[in-house]
Amino acid sequence: MSVAECCGPPGPALPDAAAITDDLEELAARQPDHPLFARETGAGWTDVSAGEFAAQVRALACGLVAAGVKPGDRVAIMSATSCEWVRCDYAIWTAGGVSVPIYETASVTQARWILRDSAAVAVFAGGERCARVAAEAGARLVWRTDGPDLDRLAALGSRITPPVLAQRRAAVLADHPATIVYTSGTTGRPKGCVLTHRNLLAETAGVLAAPGIIDRVLTPGTSVLLFLPLAHILTRVVQLAAVRAGARTGHLGDLARLPAVLRSFRPTAVAAVPRVFEKLRDTAEREADGGIAGRIFRAAERTAVAWSEAEHPGRLLSLRRSLFDRLVYRRLRAALGGRVEYVVSGGAALSPHLAHFLRGAGIRILEGYGLTETTAGVTLNLPGAQRIGTVGRPLPGTAVGLAADGEILVRGPAVFAGYWNDEASTIEATAPGGWFRTGDLGSLDDGYLTVSGRKKDLLVTASGKNIAAAYFEDSLRAHWLIDQCVVTGDRLPFVGALVALDREAFAAWKLDRAKPAAATVADLRDDADLRALLQEAIDEVNSTVSAAETIKRFRVLGAEFSVGDELTPTLKVRRRRVLEKYSGEVAELYAARQ
Repeated sequence: MSVAECCGPPGPALPDAAAITDDLEELAARQPDHPLFARETGAGWTDVSAGEFAAQVRALACGLVAAGVKPGDRVAIMSATSCEWVRCDYAIWTAGGVSVPIYETASVTQARWILRDSAAVAVFAGGERCARVAAEAGARLVWRTDGPDLDRLAALGSRITPPVLAQRRAAVLADHPATIVYTSGTTGRPKGCVLTHRNLLAETAGVLAAPGIIDRVLTPGTSVLLFLPLAHILTRVVQLAAVRAGARTGHLGDLARLPAVLRSFRPTAVAAVPRVFEKLRDTAEREADGGIAGRIFRAAERTAVAWSEAEHPGRLLSLRRSLFDRLVYRRLRAALGGRVEYVVSGGAALSPHLAHFLRGAGIRILEGYGLTETTAGVTLNLPGAQRIGTVGRPLPGTAVGLAADGEILVRGPAVFAGYWNDEASTIEATAPGGWFRTGDLGSLDDGYLTVSGRKKDLLVTASGKNIAAAYFEDSLRAHWLIDQCVVTGDRLPFVGALVALDREAFAAWKLDRAKPAAATVADLRDDADLRALLQEAIDEVNSTVSAAETIKRFRVLGAEFSVGDELTPTLKVRRRRVLEKYSGEVAELYAARQ
């Protein structure tokens, strides 16, 4: 098999007896008073030291041992992002168990599948709904993380002596499973990715060994706010890397409170999917609300993009940027808490235009690429080595290859051990030479990887034209009025699009255009003004491709996509579900000309 290959620098050596809990224990022994976490209280944020947190982890781990959890047993965590989530994760590992994250939004059917497939013996559940879903899904033991259950479990473990727990932890080896992470299922039933302690350690050590990370992004003085689900591997790896680096971490489980929590916690670094940054930009434009303020915002955006794109910005451009910093950019940074120095973007493609805008506005974006099967990051744009429009170069210890058809291949110690109970899928995902087949298409230039889309998202029209759906969808989603977009056209005469509008932006548009306040999207989706505005956005994207690739028709959907239905918990579109749910709208696209 011929593979074009690019390798990152060598990664740190990992002993065979290493475990992911080592980082916490070593920090707690070395600097027990170091503030490692922050819990939100009525009075603000209260720091939790490394020593205090490690003691809480050990107490809970003793409780698991006393409750009958054996080495290698699977224990699930179904909860919103919180400090307790992380405590449960480390406690499971310390007791010699394997953690199985479940998204808090999972249905009974989804939770039942994961619990049965993993044979989990117990569940940590955050809140009444998660506890009920876990029970209905067949969990034998359910402990609530938001009540007295954790204290009771720790009390149960008081009869477990420190040497017994130390023996449990010492028996864990690097190649033992640490966690089974079920894919979010954009294409079907979730598969369990087995990640070993070596995988987690190789990934976190590799991230921190990358130039500019340990001395600029994740330092002992860094404050990181995590608000995406910890069931997602990106958030989990950032958390583990923060512990290894000694960075202080705060958590938020309710995204509706994100603006207020950003202001109160004031992080220096955040990690998110592109949709969060798109919303930040769209909200700023919407608040400008046309008129002179709207013109100022658009001029500020053009200036930021020009400054970021310029290799050596001239004096006039720099002066304009300084002016707009006082008028526009400062407020953008304030929306992130006012102290953010770096934001890590992953999980989906980030628009180059948006990345340039944010960088020009003083928000440094580090975009990376990875999958659950690769323990998150494969490549990353670094503080001193950044090329917007790419997802960066391979991290230390990682090799990236390209197959003859352009499929991205990955090799290294962070690549998973295989799919749980699914040897056939594991074999299918493995290419000769030990490469993992990502299913993504891309290209390499000077070591920088560009991802062009999923192989399965490559549409082939009835005329045989190949269409990269992701390009259109990512481009249209950047429009302030569009929340999500799904391109159609596979084995069909031409390319079409299903468009879901942003609820807040739609309300602002109605007000601006004097439309009835009570009118819904379904009421106005054929409105001439609305369709003209959306057609402008589509025309702009169409101007960048050949005539055979252009979107010929579009249909406005009557509602936003929702998590658990058309969206995964990390806001990725479930294409198959969308096309199934809106099959009638797809049929209308191809039935007659608009």
